[in-house]
Amino acid sequence: MDITIHASFLPHNDPDASQAFYRDTLGFEVRNDVGYDGMRWITVGSADQPGTSIVLEPPAADPVGCRLVVPTVDFAPRRSS
Repeated sequence: MDITIHASFLPHNDPDASQAFYRDTLGFEVRNDVGYDGMRWITVGSADQPGTSIVLEPPAADPVGCRLVVPTVDFAPRRSS
């Protein structure tokens, strides 16, 4: 089975400082920057891995975790011969 981590969610206390660290220090590109109801989500990732992202989210948002993308899963029961 091929499992890929599409996005990992990490909390931040300071969106500007977090964005500066991931962009300026680690060299990640900023893919999205969304504000809602006084909170801010920032998506960053490596330019050479466009399918994998880190979402920096406010601690008040739920859930914190990761999402796995599985392209094909066979759920059919297997019969023994």
